[in-house]
Amino acid sequence: MSQFNSDVEAIDALAQAYKDLSKEIGKIIIGQDEVVKAVIISLFSNGHSLLVGVPGLAKTLLVSTISEVLDLEFKRIQFTPDLMPSDITGSEILDEDRHFRFIRGPVFANIVLADEINRTPPKTQAALLEAMQERVVTVGGSRHNLPAPFFVLATQNPIEQEGTYPLPEAQLDRFMFNIPLNYPLYEEEVEVVKTTTTSREVTLRHVLTAAEIQAFQQLIRRIPVADNVLEYCVSLTSKTRPNTPRAAKEANDYLSWGAGPRASQYLALGAKCHAAIRGKYSPDIEDVKAIANLVLRHRIVRNFKAEAEGISEENIVEALL
Repeated sequence: MSQFNSDVEAIDALAQAYKDLSKEIGKIIIGQDEVVKAVIISLFSNGHSLLVGVPGLAKTLLVSTISEVLDLEFKRIQFTPDLMPSDITGSEILDEDRHFRFIRGPVFANIVLADEINRTPPKTQAALLEAMQERVVTVGGSRHNLPAPFFVLATQNPIEQEGTYPLPEAQLDRFMFNIPLNYPLYEEEVEVVKTTTTSREVTLRHVLTAAEIQAFQQLIRRIPVADNVLEYCVSLTSKTRPNTPRAAKEANDYLSWGAGPRASQYLALGAKCHAAIRGKYSPDIEDVKAIANLVLRHRIVRNFKAEAEGISEENIVEALL
């Protein structure tokens, strides 16, 4: 970030970079503005995201487009029930000189798309989640560092649960955001059909390099946050924990488990980045509220009463806000 004289200049550059990114991605991805915004915030915050949506909503296209615009190496792993941990991390082979040599797996990329992560058994899910948390891969007692920046976007199909292995809560907690993808609006779908059923050539330009992304990730950490905003983050997380002194009525009525401390950390980080991409130099409570649903919806566990009454995680978070 040496080309900037101050963090204020750097935040202005980040806000401009976000506009440029959105414009380039918009050449390929029509609509889904909130999804694109959430993915970019988690990338600049150095967090991973889980995209949840029915098939055909361009989840894979979105991820490959983002990696191209960011000039990053992109690998896609299709998760299946027979996938082994070594298929992700890589494995050691005996070469012609009878020495063990490590062959890198597809996880060695800047952006890794874990397609349908709930289709593979827990052992393989755990191999990816170790890489996400530690940003290293351990094979045969040797540690191999993953490239930086390293960012996992996993997708999950919410409707088809046959032959799937839902991610345990502890592993869901590794994802900064849980991003829902909804059907496009009528006008957007008309535009999608119009542009995808003709021979249209689109050239994307690279907006940011890997080094610039890392510099922006460090910048987000340096952004100051007022104490009242930090306290709001912790207070909001505390409200989700049923049968504790700070629990909200909704949590006691409808939740069996609340969010852990990682939620408070991601609320603060996400709010910083949400403020920065809008050209603000410090986040306020509105920035926390803007990303609260993405951070909390996969970290709270509904009880039987909530399920029976058809009350979703989003309804509960909205009530807490």
